[in-house]
Order: sequence, then structure tokens, then C-alpha cells
Amino acid sequence: MNKLRWVMDGGGFWEVDVSTPVTIDGIARPLPNYASLPLGLSRGTTLSRGIQLDFIQRFMAAPFVPSFSASNGFSIQRALTIPSGNDWFTTLLGQFNLQKFVSSVRKAKLEDLSGSSWLQVIGRNLCEKSFYGLGFSSEFLAPSDDAFLFAYEACGDSKTARKKAVFEHKFPRFNLTLERVWPGLFIDKHGNYWDVPVTLAADLASVTSDSGTGYHLSLQHISGSATPAEGNKTNEVPANLLPGLHLKSAISFKKNVEFWRSQGKKLKLVLPFDLFLSSSHVSGTCLIGAVMTTLVGENALRLPIDDQPKDYTRFDLYATREKSAFLADLFASFSLSAQYGNFQKRYFDLTRLNARLDVPSASKFFSAAACVAQNISNSKQPSLEAVQTVCPKTMLSFQQQIAGPFSFRVDSELAVNLKNENWKVNMENPVFAIEYALHVLLSAKAIAWYSPKQKEFMVELRFYER
Repeated sequence: MNKLRWVMDGGGFWEVDVSTPVTIDGIARPLPNYASLPLGLSRGTTLSRGIQLDFIQRFMAAPFVPSFSASNGFSIQRALTIPSGNDWFTTLLGQFNLQKFVSSVRKAKLEDLSGSSWLQVIGRNLCEKSFYGLGFSSEFLAPSDDAFLFAYEACGDSKTARKKAVFEHKFPRFNLTLERVWPGLFIDKHGNYWDVPVTLAADLASVTSDSGTGYHLSLQHISGSATPAEGNKTNEVPANLLPGLHLKSAISFKKNVEFWRSQGKKLKLVLPFDLFLSSSHVSGTCLIGAVMTTLVGENALRLPIDDQPKDYTRFDLYATREKSAFLADLFASFSLSAQYGNFQKRYFDLTRLNARLDVPSASKFFSAAACVAQNISNSKQPSLEAVQTVCPKTMLSFQQQIAGPFSFRVDSELAVNLKNENWKVNMENPVFAIEYALHVLLSAKAIAWYSPKQKEFMVELRFYER
């Protein structure tokens, strides 16, 4: 899931593409957010699913890679590389739904009146197309720092095939990405998946750095009516997915501060399992910025600011006219990272804790804070709704080395619900993972993660993530 990636995404505030086993290529996009700027197209060092599976098969001796989702059940995948030259990577990705196949064989055996053997029943069911999925991807790297990607996937039990075309160009200080997906898969904040007929997107982002100013321009056009994906019981389409144009521009300033770094001696002639996790330290990051959003189309008819709080008045900067709207806001993010150990020894040489506080909308925050202050000055009980709004969004991540390159990790959001009489603070959508550091690649890891809320399990490969 995306929560396993927040540490490496330039301070972690931006939204990124979500890893999911629902699709063969393993990617879903977050809904366009009115309060913060999504960076779904700025994938950076993320590898395509075909390259990930090819690497896992070649160098980790895994003939098949498993995955699980509540809607599709347990599946296995395998990639086949087609020789295309040094700058051209083409893969065929096959998927077999093992859980549906086993259930079908058992049902067929119970209903079989001819006395067929188990092998005969299995053979007949192997011919069913509904158990199979096929993905094709072709990536071309041009000498001029251009990259082209075309991907196609289809499952036997689905009438719709997914197609994607992506163009990327690297400028000296910016990265440009153009993308067309039909249909596109989106995920909302409740974990529901939506299919959008056609999505056109353009993304221009400044190259991230440890500290300094960053710029971002994101444009997304949605055509057609979104429909719930398989397993989604929600009827009302989110306003963010209504047809129309969604344009965002943002400027931010980020400052990294290192409070302490260990000067102790490390083991000689022993490489750490991960180069980025090779020193004990305590550091912090502050990110402050402004974002402007322009909406044109049906997506401007139903805005989140229309749902004003009942207990206090919110102050927002926006303007609307017919099928268009303009919104502006400030945002901030504060994170703290603490690590003990150098990740060199065989056992328990890495303990990491990351915490992040997000204020995605300054207007909501200061409006609620003013209401709480006014209630206190008037000797009134503060509004629970206002107090809950003042509480920033909190993300926690904990990682502990178990043995050698293996470590355990859990990422979760802390949800504040003051109306709950039992627990005021709960873990929201935790993700548990086992990471295997690929020692020889300096900073790469294979991750097997499970999300209890989404009921999803996936194995994937990541490079240069902290």
C-alpha cells in the first residue's frame, strides 16, 4: 500500500500511486484531493510490475509471485521477458487465480455424475478462461532521457481490458510525465475502487532534494461516468471522479534538520544491508507550501466546502461560477525520524521509528483552532468537532531487524475519534510487512505486505527507498 512508501517521497506529504493486487500491473491512483496535491504520476524510482517480477524470478529463485485481494482471491503471477535490445524492455505477465480454480474443481467434482477422476476434472477446469489474466508491457528508453511505456492487461472473467500509455522526459530541474489510461482504476479514502472510462494526465514536478523550494503542476481530465469496481458496494460516485478538468499548482519549501548522528565505529569490511539505513541518527523535516486548484466541469458542482461543520464557521478561499471553481489553501507537514543501529550485524541491529504530522488544509485548521479558543475564552466546553479538526493527521512507521536482511515493519495512521467512548485514538488502516534487503544492490528490498482493512497481500520490489 501507499503507506509503505511515504518515507521516501520528499517529506512524505504528497499522495502517491497505491500498490494493489486488484490489477495485474499492481497500481491504482488516489482520488484527486482538494486539500493537497497528488503526486501520483511522479513515481520516481518505482519499477513497473513486469520488471519487478522478472528480477524476483531471476535473482530470488521464485518461480511464481503470490498475491491476494478480497475481490479476486489468491493468485500467482509469472513474467516472461521478450528479448528487445538494451533500451527496450518487453514482458508478458501471466496471472492464474488459484483460489477460484480450486473452488471450481471442488464444485465440479461434487456435481459430477459420470464418475470422472480428479485428474479429468482438473483438466477440464484448466481450460476455463476465467482463471487467467494476461498483461503486456513494453518500455523504451531513448538516449535523450525520454521513456515510453505501453501496457495492456485483461482477465478472463472481466469484459474490460485496461490500457495505459505513458511518456516521461527529464529536464535538468523538472520531470515531465504524460499519461493516458483507459479505463483507469482509482481508490478513495474508504478503500473502495472505481473504474474511470478515460483519464488524461500531465505532471510537471521539480526534482526533489533534501532541502529547498519545490514546484509542482498537475493536470488531470476525466471523461465518462465512473463506476464501482468489483467488490465496491458504494453507489454514489465521489465528486472528485465526476467528469471534468482538475488542475493544481503548488509551491513548497522543505527544510531537513539533523539533530544527532552517531559517530561510533562501524564494522570494518562489512557492507550494511541497506546503504540508506547504515547510521544511527535523529532527524526532522518541515514542509510548508501553498496550493491552488481549478476545477472545470461537473466535478465543480459538488465541493467538500459545501459541507460546512455544524458547530463552527469555516473560512475558505474559493470562488465558483456555473461549472467552474477555484480554491486556494496552505498546507504543512512535520516529520521526525529516529534510527538506532547500522544494519550490519546479523541480529537486531536496526530499529527505526518515523512519525509524521500533516496539516493538509490550513483554512480548516485555523478555523477550528479559532473556534476552540473562543469557546475556552467564553468558559464554554470546546466543540468536539472543532477539537478533532485541530488534531493533525498522524502517520507512524516502525521497523525492526529480525535476522540478517529480514526486518519487520508496520505503518499506520492514527485516527482521532473523540465521540468514541472507549478509545479516542485508533490505528487506521495498518499495513504489516516483511522486508528482505538485497545486500548486493546497496539499497533495494523485496517486500511482502498485508493490509487487514483492505484484505490485500502483495509481494513487490523497490529500489532506493528510505
